[in-house]
Amino acid sequence: RSSYSCCYFVLPCCFFDFHGKYSRRQSKKTQYREYLDFVAQVGFVCGFHVEEDCLRIPSTKRVSFIGKSRTYPAAERALIDKQITEFINSRRTCAVATCDRRVGFNHEDHCGGLCKEAGSEPPEDETETAGTIWMPGFQPREKVEQVRNCASLPRDFVDEVVLNVANLLLNAAPQKSCSDKQGGNMNTWNQGESLSLREVAEHLDKEILKKLKSEYGGLQTLLKNNHQVFEVLDGRVHIRDWRKEKPPSKTKPEVKRRLSAEAFKTRLCWFFIHHPDGCSLPSEACPYAHGTEELR
Repeated sequence: RSSYSCCYFVLPCCFFDFHGKYSRRQSKKTQYREYLDFVAQVGFVCGFHVEEDCLRIPSTKRVSFIGKSRTYPAAERALIDKQITEFINSRRTCAVATCDRRVGFNHEDHCGGLCKEAGSEPPEDETETAGTIWMPGFQPREKVEQVRNCASLPRDFVDEVVLNVANLLLNAAPQKSCSDKQGGNMNTWNQGESLSLREVAEHLDKEILKKLKSEYGGLQTLLKNNHQVFEVLDGRVHIRDWRKEKPPSKTKPEVKRRLSAEAFKTRLCWFFIHHPDGCSLPSEACPYAHGTEELR
């Protein structure tokens, strides 16, 4: 739409329409094929001879479209531009019911083919040019995206949750011991009990849960981020027993082996500091430091 002489190449990936997520309309095709057909349709509506090609790349999304020539003479640009506008408006009409709740639609504007995002009026100096914008009010995402993978939570808050959950698992049932044979001696190490994520959440403070709800994945993401202490399998939380972990493969590529060696004992061992029985591994076998004097 930028100019008559424009050509394009597009490699469709994520399933999005003009204003939000793409909604499926038929079940006879795969979601990917249906979306590819939609992207090709956009090219046809815009007046291109659309060609399809499959790229030689290591990806499941390899189908691309190329528009190198137009289906209409330059004199008909105004007519095609009107056709494009109607097509965009028709797509918006179909998706009003399923649009993102963050986007508010003004009925009057919607009927006239305009889309407003709640609280996003254009500045006064842009009002005059608003009519020339193809999709007024369209904002695919915030200018600054908030990181919500629990990585930005305060360290002391994360440490508190980790300690609370670990103590909960250790005290959830009578001591569950694992034998550890070293030098002929039989030692016991409390591995605790496993609990479902729901059971763990029920025992946590409401303020903690409220804070975690603002993060994508919430409690589960935080526990998985702390994989030194926890193992989350099929919705159940376990205390990780490092004796059961597979030793590093000798067949690993040199680069990965080197990186693994460089990360050895660069962090303190949580179990050495907090577990009532200490770490299940001897210092020389544990990938984490048993005391600050071992830190690298």
